[in-house]
Amino acid sequence: MNPAMFLRFWPVVILSVAFLIPSTVFIVDETNQVVITRLGEYKRTLQKPGLKLKIPLFEKANFFEKRILTSGALPAEYLTLDKKRLVADHVTRWKIVDPLLFFKTVRDLAGAKARLDDIVFSEMRRELASHDFSKIISSERENIMETIAGNATKQAAKFGIELVDVRIKRADLPQEVQESVFARMKAERQRIAKRYRSEGEEEAFKIRGETDKSRTILMAKAYEESQQLRGEGDAAATRVYAEAYGRDAEFYTFVRSLEAYEKSFVDKTTLLFSPDSDVLKHMKENYGRKG
Repeated sequence: MNPAMFLRFWPVVILSVAFLIPSTVFIVDETNQVVITRLGEYKRTLQKPGLKLKIPLFEKANFFEKRILTSGALPAEYLTLDKKRLVADHVTRWKIVDPLLFFKTVRDLAGAKARLDDIVFSEMRRELASHDFSKIISSERENIMETIAGNATKQAAKFGIELVDVRIKRADLPQEVQESVFARMKAERQRIAKRYRSEGEEEAFKIRGETDKSRTILMAKAYEESQQLRGEGDAAATRVYAEAYGRDAEFYTFVRSLEAYEKSFVDKTTLLFSPDSDVLKHMKENYGRKG
């Protein structure tokens, strides 16, 4: 070839090579697996990482994930064995184990997620319909999900997919049912609270009654003892007075009169007695003696 002509066309050659290299050379890393097709027909599967080649324009590299993928579903309504409605949303973990079968059946991730949702929805509807609501949300939940995952795995294998796990993120009653359930729960709690209050008031009445009874008994005993002591004191005083009177009646009368004078004649007190009153007896006698 004439050198001058080569120099004229070398930019075109360089551009052609630059265009063909990206469509000829590609990299398969550890997270990918590739299905090579030529004009739409399968040629080979590449799963080992490294630098790979393909025929430009004729061959196409279809990349698929090796890692575990996760897909979540929108909440759906199910009917349990005891005819209760249950709203649940599940999450599925899965991976592509047969890229060729995957490519032939579902083509891409969107198609795979749609198929998996259909499979898991169907299995959940069938399995949840054979268990009571209380068991689904408590004791039997783990076993139920293992059964669902086992049945769904068999169906997912038809699409080159290995189902790793299926779990319910949330299981609850429908919104309109929740309100009625909460209303019943509230009424039940109010009934229990009312019962506790009644029992408390009844116990309070008993305690108050026992307290009043004890108080009345104590007051009666105290009054009885006070009256007894007062009687004994009066008897002792009477006995002393009697002894004093028996020893010297005139002196006893005189002392008692002085006590009466002391209690009667206080400041700013005016008393009127007749001249022959017994109250003035000792005063008159003492006055006469002084005279």
